Amino acid sequence: MNEEAGGRPCPRCSRQLYHRHCKYVCPDHGVVYDCADTFYYD
Repeated sequence: MNEEAGGRPCPRCSRQLYHRHCKYVCPDHGVVYDCADTFYYD
Protein backbone atom coordinates (compact mmCIF):
# COMPACT_ATOMS: atom_id res chain seq x y z
CA MET A 1 0.00 0.00 0.00
CA ASN A 2 1.33 3.47 -0.92
CA GLU A 3 0.87 5.28 2.38
CA GLU A 4 3.14 7.67 4.26
CA ALA A 5 2.63 9.87 7.27
CA GLY A 6 2.05 13.50 6.37
CA GLY A 7 2.85 16.61 8.32
CA ARG A 8 -0.60 18.13 8.49
CA PRO A 9 -3.06 17.39 11.32
CA CYS A 10 -6.67 16.34 10.97
CA PRO A 11 -8.93 19.41 11.36
CA ARG A 12 -11.36 17.35 13.48
CA CYS A 13 -9.08 15.55 15.94
CA SER A 14 -5.51 16.82 15.29
CA ARG A 15 -4.12 13.33 14.61
CA GLN A 16 -1.43 13.06 11.95
CA LEU A 17 -2.84 12.39 8.48
CA TYR A 18 -1.55 9.79 6.04
CA HIS A 19 -0.90 10.71 2.41
CA ARG A 20 -2.41 8.06 0.17
CA HIS A 21 -2.25 8.74 -3.59
CA CYS A 22 -4.00 12.11 -3.98
CA LYS A 23 -5.73 12.10 -0.59
CA TYR A 24 -4.93 12.84 3.04
CA VAL A 25 -6.55 10.26 5.30
CA CYS A 26 -7.21 10.44 9.04
CA PRO A 27 -7.05 7.10 10.90
CA ASP A 28 -10.33 8.01 12.66
CA HIS A 29 -12.27 10.11 10.11
CA GLY A 30 -11.20 8.74 6.72
CA VAL A 31 -10.44 11.04 3.78
CA VAL A 32 -10.09 14.65 4.93
CA TYR A 33 -8.39 16.32 1.95
CA ASP A 34 -8.53 15.31 -1.70
CA CYS A 35 -6.65 16.83 -4.64
CA ALA A 36 -10.01 17.45 -6.33
CA ASP A 37 -10.90 19.90 -3.55
CA THR A 38 -10.41 23.56 -4.49
CA PHE A 39 -8.56 24.25 -1.21
CA TYR A 40 -6.12 21.32 -1.59
CA TYR A 41 -2.44 22.13 -1.51
CA ASP A 42 0.58 19.93 -1.06
